Amino acid sequence: MSAAQQTPPVSEDQRGVFNTTHWSVVLAASEAASPAAQQALEQLCRTYWYPLYAYARRQGHPPEDAQDLTQAFFARFLEKNYVRLADRQRGRFRSFLLIALKRFLVEEWKRAGRQKRGGLQSFVSLDDSQAEFRYAAEPGNEESPDVLFDKRWAATLLEQTLGKLRAEFAGTGKPQLFEKMKRIVWGEQEESYAKSGEELGMSEAALKVAVHRFRRRYGELLRAEVARTVSTPAEIEEELRYLISALRRG
Repeated sequence: MSAAQQTPPVSEDQRGVFNTTHWSVVLAASEAASPAAQQALEQLCRTYWYPLYAYARRQGHPPEDAQDLTQAFFARFLEKNYVRLADRQRGRFRSFLLIALKRFLVEEWKRAGRQKRGGLQSFVSLDDSQAEFRYAAEPGNEESPDVLFDKRWAATLLEQTLGKLRAEFAGTGKPQLFEKMKRIVWGEQEESYAKSGEELGMSEAALKVAVHRFRRRYGELLRAEVARTVSTPAEIEEELRYLISALRRG
């Protein structure tokens, strides 16, 4: 079987995503002092801070040190000490960011020494109540830092995707329909289509069609989100399978 037969076709929407991948944002920020690129890069930091924080915590750093380390990493990252090393041909954005953090923990932090808490420019919210509340819910230390990073990265992508789907429904004035279908698709208790349809003023058949479209649209958005983190369209399905397997570990 040829590679083309093995890899599902990439939609026009997914091809378009590669004009604004995380890689393109990083490379634009490294090549020019563009306020728009810098703002986009800072948004990436706000999105993906927790997988990096969880990695630092699992490495044995106490909460305050892990917060300082994560903030310091982002400060150095945004100062382009690491952005210049970016090469989208080397692989996934996820891998690049983790390698950059590992280098920072081993080299830069030792060299710079620990800065006083609060002395760093803050790009993301890393207060105890948010960061440690999430970390306290993590499984025990039997998971390696790398495995935990991949799981949190995958979870972040899922959260981003769900947020975009929620926004689409809100934009069409159907937030109640979104919440109901989310419970049907992912709820812990099985939802009755007949009862749910009655609550929404829809027939059972119409609701089943809506749920099918909901699942399909979520899949489209998830693939588009994954596309932003890889180098080529051919890597989308492979990365998606890897991230789903990461969530199932442990």
